[in-house]
Amino acid sequence: MSSLSGAVFTSKKRKPFSRWRLRSKLILVSLVLLALLGSGMGVASYFSMDSYLTAQLDDQLDRSAHAAAQFVNKNPPPSGTDTKSTTRPNPLDAPGQGEGILSAHVTGGVLDTADGGWVDVDPQRTQHSFASSDIPVLTAIQPGSGPKNYTLSMGEYRIEAVVASDGSTVITGLPLSAKNNTLSSLRNTLILVALLALLLSGVLGTLLIRRSLRPLEHVSEVANRVAGMPLDAGQVALVERVDPSDNETEVGRVGYALNRMLDNVEGALAARHQSELKVRQFVADASHELRTPLTSIQGYSELVVRTEKLSEQGRESLERVRSQAGRMSGLVDDLLLLARYDESRELALAEVDLTQLLIETVSDMRISDLSRPNSATGEANPQPHRWEIKVPEEPLLVRGDESQLHRVLMNLLSNARKHTDPGTEVVAGLQRSADGSAVITVTDNGAGIAPDFLPEIFSRFARADVARSGVDGTTGLGLPIVKAIVEAHGGKVRVTSVPGRTEFLVRLPELKSEK
Repeated sequence: MSSLSGAVFTSKKRKPFSRWRLRSKLILVSLVLLALLGSGMGVASYFSMDSYLTAQLDDQLDRSAHAAAQFVNKNPPPSGTDTKSTTRPNPLDAPGQGEGILSAHVTGGVLDTADGGWVDVDPQRTQHSFASSDIPVLTAIQPGSGPKNYTLSMGEYRIEAVVASDGSTVITGLPLSAKNNTLSSLRNTLILVALLALLLSGVLGTLLIRRSLRPLEHVSEVANRVAGMPLDAGQVALVERVDPSDNETEVGRVGYALNRMLDNVEGALAARHQSELKVRQFVADASHELRTPLTSIQGYSELVVRTEKLSEQGRESLERVRSQAGRMSGLVDDLLLLARYDESRELALAEVDLTQLLIETVSDMRISDLSRPNSATGEANPQPHRWEIKVPEEPLLVRGDESQLHRVLMNLLSNARKHTDPGTEVVAGLQRSADGSAVITVTDNGAGIAPDFLPEIFSRFARADVARSGVDGTTGLGLPIVKAIVEAHGGKVRVTSVPGRTEFLVRLPELKSEK
């Protein structure tokens, strides 16, 4: 379990970047690559300049060191004199020595403090003596080791030691301040240029990438609009297409592929619609043709029962034939009604008082439920449903076909009665919503509807006998008729169900009464 949790945690750690938009990814990757390239070029430029300036400084130092040594060689102390007490030539006085130079004379491991020092980097060429902390550093410098960097009390110096003809050591140094200042300026310039380049590249890259991906965003918009279209039934016009572009680019090929897919989908939907029209026409024609023979069967069955002397079994058989013919006629009438609504049947619209209509319909259903015989004993229903009604005190008016709206209410109430156990409470409610719609609800506290059946509940011939208990058979057309009538009135119907509560909700546009 712990390893699984760790794997899940690791995958979550890797997800944030993958959820970024493509435009953001491209901009970030471009800026990172540009930053790496700029950093590499900047570092290379910095160290190249450092090497160049160091080489120049070493050349200058080498000339100054040999000039100082030659000056000492040409001006030796008088022979036979004590070199420690005799003033020796000062290497700083050698011709051609530049500003800021450092020079010292070491004889026998002892630095001559009188001969040497360092010069300020200024036109006055002010000479200074060495600090006591600098003497051990200078004395330890060995000739032949080449130019090296040393830190003294007055700053950093590049120093070289050369042996004079008398065996003494002449030490010469040049300050590193000019070189360091140049490198510091170069570093600051490179950083500033890099930041400006990143900023400019980010702005230009964003504009360029946004422009390049604009066709792809249009593809996404078209796909989203198509995804939001109702494609489940009816005639669908897929007019959405991506503007044609260069098929040589990746984005252009995506748009071309989407257009081809939409063409295929449109063709498939058109073929499906034609098939639906043929099926509906067949159902309408068949239903119409069946009405006459079914009516004849009912009529002749009733005539035989009334006029002929039949045995008890023969009479029951004919009654059964007449009953089934009547049920078949009802089914045919329902199919014809749905076929008319499929053809956009015109409604007999008028002002309808839903408050009064709901009260009357519930009252009729209550009486019908009480008088319904028990299927086992044939006696009156011993345990009818409990019917409740909740309506506003004032009339709630809509514009619609009263007979069809009455059928909606009857179908919903009948559905609750058929598919719930005896004694179930059924509440019919009516209210005005905040958006001005009339909302009808039929709620029961039965067993509920199976979740996998809910999406199909308004489909034709859909039945879920295992979902809700009941004794009366159904054709599976009652709720589809409700949906067809409600939508023909510009309304909507939906259902929610959990164990112990099922609610059908019908929403119709309210007709504002004139005051």
